[in-house]
Amino acid sequence: MAQTKKKRRRKHRGTQGGRIDTRPARGRARSRAEAQSRARNRGKKKQGPRTPGPASWSGALKKGGVAAVLFVVLLTVFGQNPVVSLGVGLLMLGFYVPMAFLMDRFFYQRHLRKEAQKQAEREAQRAGAGS
Repeated sequence: MAQTKKKRRRKHRGTQGGRIDTRPARGRARSRAEAQSRARNRGKKKQGPRTPGPASWSGALKKGGVAAVLFVVLLTVFGQNPVVSLGVGLLMLGFYVPMAFLMDRFFYQRHLRKEAQKQAEREAQRAGAGS
């Protein structure tokens, strides 16, 4: 007599690396174009507008240092005496560091003002919709 109750066998969904796909199978098979577009989009994060952080002297020193080094290298490449280039680079460092700090502070405060304005508009909408 033939055996009527056989153990159900499922498809093994593991990869060679040992990862097991825990998502259940979808209702219909994807086309190759759909699979490719999903694979392309899977690695991408949602890119929203960048929000500036608060201004800091350490960040300004890094930015000013990079700008001063580039300035020294460019002056040296274009035939200026290296000692003179270093002197001008130190002068530029003294100029760039406060300038970078002030620019960072300006952009951060502008961002805070815009966020406060958006929040006020949302509150006004809620108050207007509630009345």
